[in-house]
Amino acid sequence: MNIFDRLDGMLIRQEEILRMLGEPEVIADTARFQKLMKEQGELAPVADTYRAYRKCRETVEDSLSLLEEESDPEMREMLKEELQSAKDEGAQLEKQLQILLLPKDPNDDKNVIVEIRAGAGGDEAALFAAEIYRMYVHYAESQRWKVETMDFEEIGIGGMKYVSFMITGRGAYSRLKYESGVHRVQRVPETESGGRIHTSTVTVAIMPEAEEVDVKLDLNDCKFDVFRASGNGGQCVNTTDSAVRLTHIPTGIVISCQDEKSQLKNKDKALKVLRAKLYDLEMQKAHDAQAQERRSQVGTGDRSEKIRTYNFPQGRVTDHRINLTLYRLEKVLDGDLGEIIDSCIAADQAAKLASMQEAG
Repeated sequence: MNIFDRLDGMLIRQEEILRMLGEPEVIADTARFQKLMKEQGELAPVADTYRAYRKCRETVEDSLSLLEEESDPEMREMLKEELQSAKDEGAQLEKQLQILLLPKDPNDDKNVIVEIRAGAGGDEAALFAAEIYRMYVHYAESQRWKVETMDFEEIGIGGMKYVSFMITGRGAYSRLKYESGVHRVQRVPETESGGRIHTSTVTVAIMPEAEEVDVKLDLNDCKFDVFRASGNGGQCVNTTDSAVRLTHIPTGIVISCQDEKSQLKNKDKALKVLRAKLYDLEMQKAHDAQAQERRSQVGTGDRSEKIRTYNFPQGRVTDHRINLTLYRLEKVLDGDLGEIIDSCIAADQAAKLASMQEAG
């Protein structure tokens, strides 16, 4: 089946769905109605683009036909302009269709669990970790996503050795998955009297939230300990054993959650993080088994890969995977990540298209 047979089939399917959505028995069946609405939502961008493409092709054919019959120079010039315009638009729409038909990452619509850890650089790395945390919180707010803190370890001067949090919102993973890796900062620390530029690092891990069906988790493999939470949160946080430490015995993964006042809620959050970590391990194994596919993607998802540098003296941010440099460091750290993420998505799509064409 070629691409156009597949697109024709998608148009037929969309018409079937639209017809079914108007039937009383489908409207009465909430689960079926929602399933069809979801399918229609996924089909609509492709179907709309394909209809526009077919219209362009019709315009090209009509213009060519009229050019054969037309002898008036002025009319011929108009037809040639119309023909070229339709050809250009058709070429753009064909590219869009190729991108829309790329295999969809099944995790793209999932919420994410983010872990930020201070790396090399001591207190300076912890201060930068806190800035990266605020950057993602501001970006999430700009997307109208919800942020929930899971666990954190602060240092006295406003830095963070470690923080984990969940971002809930449609498409969160599809945009944030490119953020995994090592983020490097170059600047003169406030404590540095000699004015020397220091380099510090922070590691970011982005994991899709895993449903129970995604991961087989035996609670007998889990050990729970409770302890008193520390840090900000009022008297009750520090006087009740509400914080939870979860140890997954087979893997040795340890997760602490202390953000909630309820021990039960912290236990639930810890299990969410564990599922995400186990799912992430499975994804890494699958990526390792598909080395060629990993090379066709922007970044490998490897936690040790240096993906971005934030240079304060020059006010610049450089993403090393796509050779993008922006001279608006303050805005980026304030959550203005749109251009970087859009560029990563575009580069990823281009790499995948090239890989598919080579395979074809």
